[in-house]
Amino acid sequence: MLYLFRRHRGGLTSLFLIIFISSSVSSQGGPERQRRVNDHGDQTLTSSFFFYQRAEYPRDCHEVLSQCPSSINDGVYVIKPDGYPEPFKVYCNNSLGDGGWTVIQRRQDSSINFNRTWDDYENGFGFLSHEFWLGNEKISYITNQKKYQLRMDLTTATGISFFVTYETFRISDSFSHYKLVSTGEYTGAADTYFDWCSTNKVLNRCKCEGSCADPTCTESCSRTPTCVCPDGFLMDGKDCIPRDNCSCFIEEAENGQGVVLAEGEVYVNPSCTKRCSCNSGLLSCDDTYRCSPNGNCEERQSILQCYCNTGYTGDGVECTQSTSVDCGRLRGATSDSIQNIQPAGWTDGPFQVTCDVTDGGGWLVFQRRVDSSVDFFLYWDDYKDTFGDVDGNFWLGNDKLAALTSQTQYELRIDFVSKSGEHYYAKYSSFSVGNEATNYLLSVSGYDSSSTVGYDAMDYHNGQEFSTRDRDNDDNSNYHLARYYKSAWWYAYYYYYGDLNRRYTGSYKIYWYNFPGGHYNIRSTEMKIRPRT
Repeated sequence: MLYLFRRHRGGLTSLFLIIFISSSVSSQGGPERQRRVNDHGDQTLTSSFFFYQRAEYPRDCHEVLSQCPSSINDGVYVIKPDGYPEPFKVYCNNSLGDGGWTVIQRRQDSSINFNRTWDDYENGFGFLSHEFWLGNEKISYITNQKKYQLRMDLTTATGISFFVTYETFRISDSFSHYKLVSTGEYTGAADTYFDWCSTNKVLNRCKCEGSCADPTCTESCSRTPTCVCPDGFLMDGKDCIPRDNCSCFIEEAENGQGVVLAEGEVYVNPSCTKRCSCNSGLLSCDDTYRCSPNGNCEERQSILQCYCNTGYTGDGVECTQSTSVDCGRLRGATSDSIQNIQPAGWTDGPFQVTCDVTDGGGWLVFQRRVDSSVDFFLYWDDYKDTFGDVDGNFWLGNDKLAALTSQTQYELRIDFVSKSGEHYYAKYSSFSVGNEATNYLLSVSGYDSSSTVGYDAMDYHNGQEFSTRDRDNDDNSNYHLARYYKSAWWYAYYYYYGDLNRRYTGSYKIYWYNFPGGHYNIRSTEMKIRPRT
């Protein structure tokens, strides 16, 4: 290597790479050479010129010097190496040592960008009188015609100048990608001024150097270059190694690149089908990792893994319900309470219900009428969702009712209070409501003969769809019964034996056929369900 990337502790202000021919004897002959003009820009140099006795161009700066050693100064001259198609200009330095140095690179003040493409470095760039790179193709032709010496002159930011040399220097042709073939024996005192980069490290002003134990890093930059691992390498102790040689490296095809885990770090692949961890420098992977049916593979707070759905707790692989699906677990409770529940399959989060302790407890109240303060003559979307207060006049919502009654078998209880304060109830062994696609179809059966209300009024509504003031789903083609009775219910033709959502006043009030004391003798109602045992 040329060690172009080694650094001095104080920083460098200039860098010269100079090629020197080891022998001053030319391998070419001929009777005459053409004249060469110095293009350096100095008035003395531009006004001087030389006539050579041979027609050939000089092949390098050493041959330029050999033509007229007493008059050649530093500057730009024309040469033509063996085999190169056309002559070209180079900068010759004749003031160092015995002279005859062909300068191939100069850096002084960062006025020229050296972060270039392959073609730029192949053809050369910059200005011979200032910063430049001669070009790999030209350097290849020059160094393959004789044996050359390499000299590197450097000056630090504090003004200290020094140089190093290599006994031989040659690069190959473009076919071999200008491979550095030889540098020969090194001489110089650069160790006094340089911190040498270790194997695989490069000089850079910005550093983001992770390790196999902790591959994460934060980029920091400084004015002084330092030796750092290049992209794709990590520190392993004192060594800079390819990241895929780290002991906790995962070759993950799914994300298109490998992953190095820090000590104690856990990785889950994008589809959540593999989980790996790094412990004591050893990689362990579980290819059976899968999300629970009640969980999802997603990223939360920049961490991708299996997570439990809302209403469930666990590690995402095992998820248990964190809230009840209904009030059934409160059987035996001694007082009513408001609880958060979330039915299985309900994805909109938990919601509040009243859990009632009547008749052994475990009842979930989905309808309550206590006075006329809340109007129940509402629209489809109102009944689809919740309205009212959970501890007062209330309708749970047909969507929630459908979700509840789809998860297991439920029984129904309806509690009544008459206008004079007496309590009655009706009980059914089976109750469910379909989803919106069925217009919340009612299924109710199994009237309990011990019921005190005196009549099975719900039997006439079994199998009917729900109707509201803006949705006529009854089977009476002559009347829109929900609008007619100022209510919302599961209406059948003319049979309206039970309708607990009517208004408190007017011609048509809350109604239950053959209710004790008269069809309209109802002050309040509660409709509630609980899982069947």
